[in-house]
Amino acid sequence: MAKATESLEQFYRDKYGSISEDLQKNIGQFNVFRIEDRIRTGTTSPTFIRRDFFKIMLFRGDNTFHYGNRSIPISGNTLLFFNPHIPYTYEPLAFNIGGYFCVFRDEFFKESLRLDLASLPLFAMGAQPVFGLDDEKTHEVKDLFEKIIREFDSDYIYKYELIKNYVSELIYMAMKLQPVSNSLEHPDAASRITSVFRELLERQFPIESTSQRFELRSPKVFAERLSVHVNYLNRAIKKTTGHTTTGLIFERLTAEAKALLKHTNWNIAEISYVLGFEDQAHFNNFFRKQTTMSPSAFRQV
Repeated sequence: MAKATESLEQFYRDKYGSISEDLQKNIGQFNVFRIEDRIRTGTTSPTFIRRDFFKIMLFRGDNTFHYGNRSIPISGNTLLFFNPHIPYTYEPLAFNIGGYFCVFRDEFFKESLRLDLASLPLFAMGAQPVFGLDDEKTHEVKDLFEKIIREFDSDYIYKYELIKNYVSELIYMAMKLQPVSNSLEHPDAASRITSVFRELLERQFPIESTSQRFELRSPKVFAERLSVHVNYLNRAIKKTTGHTTTGLIFERLTAEAKALLKHTNWNIAEISYVLGFEDQAHFNNFFRKQTTMSPSAFRQV
């Protein structure tokens, strides 16, 4: 059964594999990361799902953030805020991007500053807390994140009190800014889930080496990634496209099979493997059903 919410503990397990004793003590407190470090460790984009923690991010580069029922393209330097009420994801991370993000739970502030995050406009249900930054603001935000990292890595006994002040400065600075207005509204939930489904499907292509493999092959697997029931996914896609989920997957799989047959010298067994088939016979049957030709015959046309 798909998760309804990702916990901070699960976030750490996905990143570290396990939670150390020191990290366990810090659950619910605070952590900070450089995006470049996440890229080097091969971290992928998050599942479209709610989290039980807050996140503040300085993102450098081009991307599209899917936030609730909106898709928000960004470029340059952007300050973003995420809260536990709204599911989100974003495009795969490329090597020409960078920045920082920090994660924390509500109780991080309630222990001393008594700051009610839920009452702030940045974290309201209908907010669009995405802010494009000029060079001056980028420098200010980057400087705050670097201060946060230095304190986080220090042994100073009051480091979390300092970090709370730096994070509060980020929050109040953002509330002075004008949110970006180039969001792409989805008319309804079915449209939004179809959009994210298509993006998850496309992320698996092109297949450029025989070490890659097409893994998201069934509606059930996509539904698990999207944290929805498979019947809901199928209804949403049928409503917005007129096609079945399986039909769209097979259509894209067939297009990739044709490209690999025409534009690589891989043998058919290798192509069968990278496309996720159990054996070459299954691939042959699939391809013939989709195109009325065998893979070998198509390659020779």
